[in-house]
Amino acid sequence: MTILAAPAPSAPPKQVRRPAGRLGEIALRVVAGLVLVYLFLPIFVIILFSFNKPNGKYNYQWQHFSLDAWQNPCAAPGMCESVRLSLEIGLAATIIATVLGTLMAFALARYRFAGRSATNLLIFMPMATPEVVMGSSLLTLFVSMAIPLGFLTIFIAHVMFCVSFVVVTVKARIAGLDPRLEQAAMDLYANERQTFMRVTLPLVAPGIAAGALLAFSLSFDDYIITNFNSSSTTQTFPLFVWGASQKGTPPQMNVVGTVMFLVSFLLVGIGQFIAWQRRRAKA
Repeated sequence: MTILAAPAPSAPPKQVRRPAGRLGEIALRVVAGLVLVYLFLPIFVIILFSFNKPNGKYNYQWQHFSLDAWQNPCAAPGMCESVRLSLEIGLAATIIATVLGTLMAFALARYRFAGRSATNLLIFMPMATPEVVMGSSLLTLFVSMAIPLGFLTIFIAHVMFCVSFVVVTVKARIAGLDPRLEQAAMDLYANERQTFMRVTLPLVAPGIAAGALLAFSLSFDDYIITNFNSSSTTQTFPLFVWGASQKGTPPQMNVVGTVMFLVSFLLVGIGQFIAWQRRRAKA
């Protein structure tokens, strides 16, 4: 009896790249690199001029390398106070906007109710409305309600326009979830609370974190709405930068910008490293 050996599986054909495809890939990489350079060039200038020794009150021309601004970042009068105020408002507005935006995102993505389409439309209104219009409208509201301008009015205004960005970010994450994961958890006798805490929330957490970081960046950076709804004694960092640019630009402003960029870059890097570790563990 003759036993025939099974034929060895043939190797998959090698994909041969055409010259035109290689040129297109090279061109795409070159264009992407130029776009990144264009986007990061102002940041590189900020980092560079944070080490500049200005000659006069304006910090627009390079003189020579100096660490004076880094050794005494609070040399500019009122700057550190404005940074502290921006951090306080940004953190408070981020917490409230993240909580409200996450709850709204779950309601809009998981439930059907009357007015759901209109609510989805209204969510985009603060994002599409010009900041000048929103700032002046909020100022009219606060003045008509006799609410004194200051920390509270800035906080309310920042929460109002940050909520929309959190809702959109978290809702996109919820829409991309696989419902079979939650169904599998319930098949394993997990109740709704356990399924949400152990399955749904960990999967949505990256979207919530992204929405919170976006909300904090928008709050810390906002100038127009803040300018309408702040008092003469309440000065955030963007307001300080605008006022300082009229009479001089201390290098300490570039130090603050550099620190904020490095912190943001570090947070993104940590997130990417955690994601890479998870992919490596699954592989």
